[in-house]
Amino acid sequence: MNDAEALATRLHALLGPTEPPRPEHRQGLRERLLQAGEVPPLRYTAVETALGTIFIASSDAGVAFLDGGSTEGEFLARLQERFRCTARRDDGDAPRLQQAMDRWLAGQSVRLKVDLGRLTPFEQAVLAQAGRIGRGKVRPYSWIAREIGHPKAVRAVGTALARNPVPLLVPCHRVVAGTGQIGNYSMGGPAVKERLLRLEGCDLDRLQAWANQGLRFQGSRTTHIYCYPTCRHISPEHLVLFHDAAEATAAGYRPCRVCRPPAAHA
Repeated sequence: MNDAEALATRLHALLGPTEPPRPEHRQGLRERLLQAGEVPPLRYTAVETALGTIFIASSDAGVAFLDGGSTEGEFLARLQERFRCTARRDDGDAPRLQQAMDRWLAGQSVRLKVDLGRLTPFEQAVLAQAGRIGRGKVRPYSWIAREIGHPKAVRAVGTALARNPVPLLVPCHRVVAGTGQIGNYSMGGPAVKERLLRLEGCDLDRLQAWANQGLRFQGSRTTHIYCYPTCRHISPEHLVLFHDAAEATAAGYRPCRVCRPPAAHA
């Protein structure tokens, strides 16, 4: 019996339906069980990476929880606190996960499913949008809030990212403060976040220098388009910097259609 079947059977026992749950009802049953404070057990293992030991908990649907910089006991305690579920040690999948993490940290493509079914729809939307930020690029929390249709929910976006159960696989380290400062990181703090961004080729020294001057956007004198600092390379002779969208608009520049910075009226 897989996790989905076990989940359906468990909810059937809790709610006492008149007939066994059918397969097409399992997603709804999962949501009802989550609301009841019950979730199925996970299996977990540990892999060794350049960032140290990383513990990974998975369901049949994919990786559900990932944590580094902790002991096995601390990992299990955080898992219990986050999802109120148990986990059993199972190293059978360790070689595949080890290879996947090695490839990810080396900048190679990885096909590794994640299970976000234990999260709220809002959290899922936030993490899905964070997953669209390319390697070596950064976006502010406000960008995610706008992109998912909740422009005023910047703080809630920050909370959802701070509670990201699968950092690295969903790259919340690529989301920075509105001031341009890199901000905190749930898996090891700012130092690890900085290390990851540098590993991806992000020019943090330049970004932080601009942030310290209050500069938020870059523009090209040839295209008259402004965008986020990591969106594209602009040669120094064509580069112009702006403090905000209003300044860029007043200078005759328009928002980039790729990175979608805010317009002056936003």
